[in-house]
Amino acid sequence: AIEGITGIETYEIDKNHTNIMWYISHMGFSRTIGKFKDFEGTVDINYDDPSKSKIYITIETESITSGVEDLDKQLKSQLFFDVEKYPEAIFESTDITLIEKDNADVKGNFTMLGKTKEITLNVRFNKRAMDPILNRMRTGYSIKSSMKRSNWGMDQMLAFVSDDINITIEAEALR
Repeated sequence: AIEGITGIETYEIDKNHTNIMWYISHMGFSRTIGKFKDFEGTVDINYDDPSKSKIYITIETESITSGVEDLDKQLKSQLFFDVEKYPEAIFESTDITLIEKDNADVKGNFTMLGKTKEITLNVRFNKRAMDPILNRMRTGYSIKSSMKRSNWGMDQMLAFVSDDINITIEAEALR
């Protein structure tokens, strides 16, 4: 058991304290940074066997924002996320490997643009404690991953916008 805790706890992602951010190279000059504003998900933590824990997240693709209005329109168009045809991107964990006490590699299926491919999230567990304001248990995580957008068929403008997308997620979840 982790921290002397046993059993399974289910947490819901706290949208007010979670950021799903992405970084992509703009012709090598700089990194364009953006985020998704609308998402939901659950984390089932199995303290007896962490490898049997589960993560499930649904992202509303229409909520993508870069802070640049014209770019956001392009990202939502058929060129990239095609948000009308594919309103959601989904991550569902399939395998969790504990690397050390507070770090795990979380493999899972990521579905975007109607295609499902495996990605790996490197997850660092930050803290589990009672939230003194809400009087509910809260957990926190720092997550990193990367992916090639072309694996999901998003292969437009590769000469200008990198194929490699870096992802950083700072997440909190409430029980």
